[in-house]
Amino acid sequence: MALAVDSYVLGPAQENCFVVRSDCGGPEAVVVDPGDDAAQLRLELARTGASCAGILITHAHWDHLGGVADLAEGTGAPVYMSALESPVLEQPRDFFPDVAIRSYSPDVRLAGDETIELAGISFETLLAPGHSPGHLAFYADGCLFSGDVLFQGSVGRTDLPFADWDTLVASIRMLLNRFPPDTVVYPGHGPTTTLGAEVASNPFLAELRTG
Repeated sequence: MALAVDSYVLGPAQENCFVVRSDCGGPEAVVVDPGDDAAQLRLELARTGASCAGILITHAHWDHLGGVADLAEGTGAPVYMSALESPVLEQPRDFFPDVAIRSYSPDVRLAGDETIELAGISFETLLAPGHSPGHLAFYADGCLFSGDVLFQGSVGRTDLPFADWDTLVASIRMLLNRFPPDTVVYPGHGPTTTLGAEVASNPFLAELRTG
């Protein structure tokens, strides 16, 4: 089964949000990282005739959390995120005092290495820290929703609190070892790419090509 993935660039940080459905156009969809503008996302879901079966959060930075509470309350969809990072969504002002984010308590707290069945799609959860300590990636049917771990031609920042370069590199190495080169990467910012393209030319992955 292939996936139909629609992308929306949201908020001042130009964060990528993805609406994921099975290619057969089923009645349900999964939303990954609704960072802003929940009203737009609800309109897009209505336009396609899909209900929201679940909300997946890769990590708890402000630009990935802004629309979570409104979308969850408006659709009744359960929110899945890292157990380690769930306190950020529950008390966002403690972490981002200058950003208006509504608090929300996630319905399912993840550790990584789980399988989530939503909208007829099986998502594998992968713990991929380095950009943030509890960062998750989600894989389904040849598609990797990498959050801010890996981008086209770049990688996640490690100059932020609780970030670490060596940990990030280890997470990327894990993804490269686990999935084939033609895996499509849907990153948290910027264009879609593939694992093979990044290992071949991403300047930040030189040590992985030689090691």
